[in-house]
Amino acid sequence: MAADASMARMALRHRLADRGMDRTLLLLLPAVIFIVALFIYPFVYGLQLSFQPQPGSETVQRYGSGPFADYHNFFADSYLRDTIWTTLKLSLPAALFNVIASVPIAYRMRGRFRGKRTITTILVVPITLGTVLTAEGLLAFMGPTGWLNRLLMDAGIADHPVRFTHNYWGVLFSLIISGFPFAFLLTLSYLSGIDPTLERAAATLGAGWWQRFRYITLPLLAPGLGITFCLSFVLAFSVFPSAIMVGDPAGQTRVISIAAFHAAFEQYDYSMASAIAMIMGAVELIVIGLVLGWRSRLYRGATGGKG
Repeated sequence: MAADASMARMALRHRLADRGMDRTLLLLLPAVIFIVALFIYPFVYGLQLSFQPQPGSETVQRYGSGPFADYHNFFADSYLRDTIWTTLKLSLPAALFNVIASVPIAYRMRGRFRGKRTITTILVVPITLGTVLTAEGLLAFMGPTGWLNRLLMDAGIADHPVRFTHNYWGVLFSLIISGFPFAFLLTLSYLSGIDPTLERAAATLGAGWWQRFRYITLPLLAPGLGITFCLSFVLAFSVFPSAIMVGDPAGQTRVISIAAFHAAFEQYDYSMASAIAMIMGAVELIVIGLVLGWRSRLYRGATGGKG
């Protein structure tokens, strides 16, 4: 009997191994628990909360207690609905600028030259500063009494301080400063994965640097740039501290995250805050889907760079 049971276990083990299942899969268990506890459960909880309008809330008084009342309230209120466009106006240009600016710099930085490590360190330093410190630096440099305005007035270029902060431009500058290092490092890693012998072979055939970049490097880099743009966009779309510290949180830079914060911690309407968070995620998924769709049409190879 013991021998039969042992053979049965061996047979089961072999059948599971044929299907790619063995004990090594148990190593995934901690990661699965981590993902369920910190990502899936909060998402599912927030999703079901968004379909349960809070009793006595403004939403219930206006649109009843139906499961989509909070969503109806959001899209019916222009002050809330317009936060989507306000956030897109900040996040899309910031992500696009960071990706475009990172390409020529990363293209030059992939070679070997003196001072490469120093320049790379300077470019990556903003990652360590954090959003709050970056905002304080912007206020000190570009604020009404900052160095830039003093320089402009001393040079006679401006008669009064130019408003660079506490408006749209202040938040955009902050997003570019804090997001560029991520775009640069990702682009550099993708460029480092492209075989340099391809360009050398083209050079031996008489191709100039622009032709080599246009017809060899850029097509191979395009899939990586799509991913870089998506990550930069998600980072910028969730802007919150910058929109308050160097923006106009009640006007030009009232982004969607501020609307969610207002609902959750000022009105204590967690159902409405969850609905806004779900809408925020849906907008991000739509933009990412469009970019990845464009990426799949542009490039159908197995891989570009290996970054």
